[in-house]
Amino acid sequence: MLDLIQAYENYLTKVKQASVNTVSSYMRDIRQFSQWLSDGVGGEILEASQLNITQYLTHLQSLGKSGATASRTLASLKSFYSYVVSSGFLEESPVTADIHVDRGEKKLPQILTGKEVELLLAQPSGLDAKGLRDKAMLEVMYATGIRVTELIDLNVDDVNLELGTLKCAGSKKSRVIPLYPAALRALGVYLREVRVLMVADPAEAALFVNVGGARMSRQGFWKILKQYQAKAGITKEITPHTLRHSFAVHLLENGADLGSLQELMGHSDISSTQMYTHMINQKIRSVYDKCHPKA
Repeated sequence: MLDLIQAYENYLTKVKQASVNTVSSYMRDIRQFSQWLSDGVGGEILEASQLNITQYLTHLQSLGKSGATASRTLASLKSFYSYVVSSGFLEESPVTADIHVDRGEKKLPQILTGKEVELLLAQPSGLDAKGLRDKAMLEVMYATGIRVTELIDLNVDDVNLELGTLKCAGSKKSRVIPLYPAALRALGVYLREVRVLMVADPAEAALFVNVGGARMSRQGFWKILKQYQAKAGITKEITPHTLRHSFAVHLLENGADLGSLQELMGHSDISSTQMYTHMINQKIRSVYDKCHPKA
C-alpha cells in the first residue's frame, strides 16, 4: 500500500503538476485515512467501502474538524481512488456521488485596509541588511499578489529592474507582473546592496535568502510577517495570503476588471477571482447598513 500511495504522490507531482500545498494536503489526508482504517477497521486502503468513507468523514467532524477540512478530505480521497481505478487496482471507487459534506458557512478571508498596508510596509528598518530584505519581500508581495510559495521560489533571473517587472512561474503557467515604483526601489536596493552580502554561495539562484544565505522558507517568511504585524500593532489575523487577498480587493476597488485580475493572480478559473467581487459587495452592504439613516 505504501508503494501505491507513493506512486500516487509521484502522479500528483509529475503528471498533474499540482502545487506543493495541494500535494502536501492530499497526501496528509490519504495517509491519515489509511491509518484510521488500519487502526479502527483493520483493513487496507484498497479494501475501503463507501460506508468506511462516510464513517471517516463523520469521525473527522466528531473531532471538531471544520466542514471545509472534511470537504477537502473527501476531494483528496476521490482523487486518489480515481487514480487507483484508472491504474487498474480497483474496478470502482468507494467514493460515490451520493457522499456529501456540509461545508457550513464559508468564511471570507481577512483583508487589510489601505492604511493597514501602509503601516505594515513601513515597519522594516532601512538601516540594516535584514530590514532592507524584509522591506523588499513585503513590497513585492503586496505589489504582485503572488502566493508565498511563488515568492520564495523566485530567482534573481525572474526580476527585470529595467522594465519594472517580475516573472512568476506559478504552478500551471508563468505570468509577468509589473511592480509599482516603491516596490521596484526596495527590490533594487536589496539586489544591489544587500543580497550579495547575504548569500552563502555566489552561485545561489534564489532571489530572497535567509540569514544563513540559503533560499528563504515559507516558515521563515511567516515568522517575519508575524513580527511586523505585532510591531505595527495590527490586531487582524494576518497570514501571507492576507497580502494576496488585499492586493486583489484593492485593485478591484480602484477599477480593475476581473479578466485582468485573473491574469495577475494566476487563476485558471475566473470563479476563483469572482470571490473578491463578492467581498467588495459584502463590504458595501455592511457600510450601507451601518451608515444609512433608514437601514
